[in-house]
Amino acid sequence: MQIELVAGDITERHVDAIVNAANSGLLGGAGVDGAIHRVGGPEVLAACRELRAGPLRDGLPTGQAVATTAGRLPARWVIHTVGPVYAADSDRSALLRSCYVASLRVADVLGAATVAFPLISAGVYGWPVQDAIRQALTALRAADTWVATARLVLFDDSRLELAQQVLNQPR
Repeated sequence: MQIELVAGDITERHVDAIVNAANSGLLGGAGVDGAIHRVGGPEVLAACRELRAGPLRDGLPTGQAVATTAGRLPARWVIHTVGPVYAADSDRSALLRSCYVASLRVADVLGAATVAFPLISAGVYGWPVQDAIRQALTALRAADTWVATARLVLFDDSRLELAQQVLNQPR
């Protein structure tokens, strides 16, 4: 799988699937989640409500992923995943990496060749940005997937520069 790093707005990416850094309720929220719901429109919210009324009555567990329509987004699907909240006294890195792996598994089932990822848990969930980048790249590099291209969409140029530095560090 080719890994691309780009800066900008994930809701503008023309890909097969956009990954949403969702909360467990799946009904929208702040940051990336709110933007995806706003741009995707009522179709995304309706699909999430259906999931909550059916198989995900208690919400989506952290580290897992599920797909819905992309509504008005320039993608076919939204893959929702719930990242862990950062805690300095608890290593939740495996849960964070599982968000990327689970999202790729869902993408494989959908037949998605291109997937755009936000930097999961690095916003309101408080994960330190450099480590969030490291965890994302570790998970994406190790993934066994049919996805051809994963784009890590960073919020701004400073995060993009940091991601490029992390990508170029020896493993």
